[in-house]
Amino acid sequence: MKLNKKYYRWVVEITLILIVLSAIRFWMQRDIVSGIAPDISADILSGQRFELYQSKDRPVLIHFWASWCPVCKLEESSIENVAQDHPVITIAMQSGDNEELKKYMQEEKLTFKVINDESGQLSQMYKIKGVPVSFVVNKDNEIEFVEVGYTTELGLRMRLWWAGL
Repeated sequence: MKLNKKYYRWVVEITLILIVLSAIRFWMQRDIVSGIAPDISADILSGQRFELYQSKDRPVLIHFWASWCPVCKLEESSIENVAQDHPVITIAMQSGDNEELKKYMQEEKLTFKVINDESGQLSQMYKIKGVPVSFVVNKDNEIEFVEVGYTTELGLRMRLWWAGL
């Protein structure tokens, strides 16, 4: 009898935790853009031009982050790994000028493509209030998935795979 009450209590506690986490996630995502992704046409740190609406045959991961964000730092290796075999564009928010951002990328040994959003224009277009935020955009420029906060490499890969079906 005691064992059943113990398991029942665990189930109730886990359920309550999941409800609270879901409510927080919903609140964080409430205003973020959905539907057709706003167009991104900007220079990446290397000087090349990135055009979201260019012809593409695979989903794209758009990842908003900041050099000062500890959660973003935890996620860097996942983004780096995904960028090795999937189209990824990252947007650094409030992370200094281009030279500071290039220095940060070198120090962290990161090679993914970065757009410096110094003015905050891109983050405003996507209605980003905090970082990290990841968007998976399909080949028709529709936002398939939005993830606010830390996301695993496997989670990102699965969402990119699903959006490509």
